[in-house]
Amino acid sequence: MASEDFGRIVREHLFGTWRRQRGWEPLSVIKADGVYFYDSQGRRYLDFSSQLVNVNLGYGNENVINAIKRQLESLQYISPVFAAETRARAAKALLEIMPEGLTKFFFSTSGTEANEAAIKTARLYKKPAFKIVVRYRSYHGSTFASISMTGDYRRWFVEPHTMHGVVRVPEPYCYRCPLGLKYPECGLACVNYVDYVIKNEKNVAAILVEPITGTNGVVVPPKEYLPTLKRIAEENDVLFIADEVMTGWGRVGDWWAVNLWGIKPDILTTAKGASASYVPIGITAVSKKIADYFEDEFFAHGHTFEAHPVSLSAIPAVIEEYKRLDLLNHVKAMGEYLSRRLEELKDKHRSIGDVRGVGLFWAIEFIKDSRKTPFGTYDDKYRGLATPVDRVAAELLKMGVYVYNGPSWFIVAPPLIVTREQIDEGIEKIDQVIKKLDEQYQG
Repeated sequence: MASEDFGRIVREHLFGTWRRQRGWEPLSVIKADGVYFYDSQGRRYLDFSSQLVNVNLGYGNENVINAIKRQLESLQYISPVFAAETRARAAKALLEIMPEGLTKFFFSTSGTEANEAAIKTARLYKKPAFKIVVRYRSYHGSTFASISMTGDYRRWFVEPHTMHGVVRVPEPYCYRCPLGLKYPECGLACVNYVDYVIKNEKNVAAILVEPITGTNGVVVPPKEYLPTLKRIAEENDVLFIADEVMTGWGRVGDWWAVNLWGIKPDILTTAKGASASYVPIGITAVSKKIADYFEDEFFAHGHTFEAHPVSLSAIPAVIEEYKRLDLLNHVKAMGEYLSRRLEELKDKHRSIGDVRGVGLFWAIEFIKDSRKTPFGTYDDKYRGLATPVDRVAAELLKMGVYVYNGPSWFIVAPPLIVTREQIDEGIEKIDQVIKKLDEQYQG
C-alpha cells in the first residue's frame, strides 16, 4: 500500500486520540530501529520521548522479538482459567525484580487497565471503605475509574460522568507550589495535608500516586515526601498504590521509582516498558496480605485477554535484556549526562524556567516572563488551542526530533539504550528551536 493511501485511510477511519479530529494529519511511519523511527519519505527521527515514555528498550530488540515469535508458534491464546508455561515464566521473572512483598499479579493489556484492577482490588479488600485519594497533577488512564482518578484536564471532558469516591489533594510541585509555600520551610504541608484529608473523609481505601509525576511535567517530590506519605497511609490503615506505568522498568535508574525512597507499596501498577511496548501489557502487583485475603473472598475481576500468552512471553526476555545490557547502570550514567546538558540549556535560554528529573525521565518547563507565566495552560488544551510550546514541538519534529510535550513543557525521556552522541543530537536541535520561545520572553 502506498504511504499516501495508508495515511489517508488512517486519517479517515481511525480516531486521533485526545484531540479534535479536524486538522489531524498523522505522520506516516514505516519502520523503526534503535532510538530512531522513519517516515514514508525515508526521513529519520530521533525518538527523544520514547513515544509515550514506553519504548524503553528502543526499537528492534531481537531477543524480545524472538521470544514473542516462539510463543506465537507454540501457544497463541488460552483462557485465563488455564495454567501455561509463559504465565509461570512471567511471574517468576517479575518476582526477581518487584519491590519486596509484592507476590501476586493480575495481567491486563494497558496501564489504565492495571489501575482499574488496582482500584477494584483495593475496594474489595478494604470494603466498606471505598474512597481513593489522588493528586490534581496526575494521569492514571482513560477508562472509567482511571480517568476519574486523573487530575489533569483530560478528566474534564467526561465530567460529571466519573467515578464516585475520588478525593484530590495538592501535589509536591515545588517549582509552582499549589499552596504558595517554599521547600523546605513549608514543612511538607502538601503531604501532611493528606493525613487531615483521610481523617476527615473517612472510608478511605487507598492513596494512588505516581511516585514521580509523568506527562504532567515530571514532578520529582522532595526526598521526605514519599516516605511521609507511606507512613500516613500506614497510620490510617489505608493502602498505598504506586502507579509506575511510566516510572517503572529502569526509567529512573532503578527497576522502580519507589526504590529510590525505600518505599514498599501495597499495590504497584505498571505497563509500557514491561514488554518493551512490542505487545500490549499491563500489570497489577499486590502484597501477600492482599493476595491471601482473596483465598477465601471472591476476586471479582477478569477479562478475555488477562494474562495473554503472547504478551507475557515478552516479560522474561525484557528482564534478561536489561541484565545483559546492564541498563540500570547505563541509565544512571546517561541520566547524569542528560542532566548536565539540560542545565546548560537552562543557563542559555531565558524561556526555560526549570529542568527536573531522574535517570532518563526529565522535563523542560518553559516560562514567558520572570513571574513564571507558562506559555500554555490546561485550559488551553481543554479548549483545543495550540500553545507556543505545541508549535515549537511541531517545528522540532520537522527538524528530525520527536518530543512529547505538555502545554508549557517538553518531556525528555529517550529509550534507555540512548548514547551520549544521541543525547547531544537531541539537545542541539532543542537548543535551536526554543530560540523562538526566547523571542517571546517578556522579562
